[in-house]
Amino acid sequence: IGSAVGMGNIWRFPIMVSVWGGMTFLIPYFICVLLIGSTGVIGEFALGRATGAGPIGAFGECTALRGNRKIGEGIGLIPVIGSMALAIGYTVVMGWIFKYTFISITGDMHAMGQDMASIGGHFDVVAVNNVPCIIVAILASFAIMALGVSGGIEKANKIMMPALFVLFVVLGVYIAFLPGSGAGYKYIFTLDPKGLLNPLVWIFAFGQAFFSLSVAGNGSVIYGSYLPKNENIVTSARNVAVFDTLAALLAAFVIIPAMAAGGAPLEKGGPGLMFVWLVNVLNGMPGGRIIGVIF
Repeated sequence: IGSAVGMGNIWRFPIMVSVWGGMTFLIPYFICVLLIGSTGVIGEFALGRATGAGPIGAFGECTALRGNRKIGEGIGLIPVIGSMALAIGYTVVMGWIFKYTFISITGDMHAMGQDMASIGGHFDVVAVNNVPCIIVAILASFAIMALGVSGGIEKANKIMMPALFVLFVVLGVYIAFLPGSGAGYKYIFTLDPKGLLNPLVWIFAFGQAFFSLSVAGNGSVIYGSYLPKNENIVTSARNVAVFDTLAALLAAFVIIPAMAAGGAPLEKGGPGLMFVWLVNVLNGMPGGRIIGVIF
């Protein structure tokens, strides 16, 4: 769940819901999650556990059965390279998060208040000029990963995942009572039947499901290699799909209504949603400075 629940849900999913229009995007997305969760996630967990290896070793084991391990290892290198490319983009966004962590601790974020020009202008600067925090993001990730899957990643997620869900529930309840937030819920539940005929909606929903469920990269195969033999893989895959989708929906139910409460055009999603409209809400709520630091 820690691998699947992340920026794909919290940062990117609300953008997709915003751009493609509520249920017009959600229906294809739910279908894709069901398809991928019941096939790809189970398959990758099983492959990792059966071989006890990451993608290079796992695919190598598969083609070794046909007499040529090198072919499989070459195929297994593809998701490694893909994950490296993905990590480049991830690191930039993580840098934004660390920057906002620092300014929430110093009080600079809270000092911006609910002045949208100031909040938006600050993000515009951070988005293109944030090298020190990108370096911090790399070092922090390295420190957690150096401790290993159980000693680092698992321990970190045992704290961060429950805290994340609690935070989103608290924010969701608060935002529900903000004037104007109702338009956000209405937008989420809006369905344009003609939009479902747009192939791009299905392509982006399929891509988001792959991205969000951590399929076709390294994650599911590697974590599968650590699963004990008595672990029920089908149950594990179901849990990943359910909690991943729940986290994404919680994010959408926080950020889209927050946009509506702030008077934003709901169809104008972009990379700054979490760093602009959510900051606007945090700066206006009781105890928002503390919640902002934790978030």
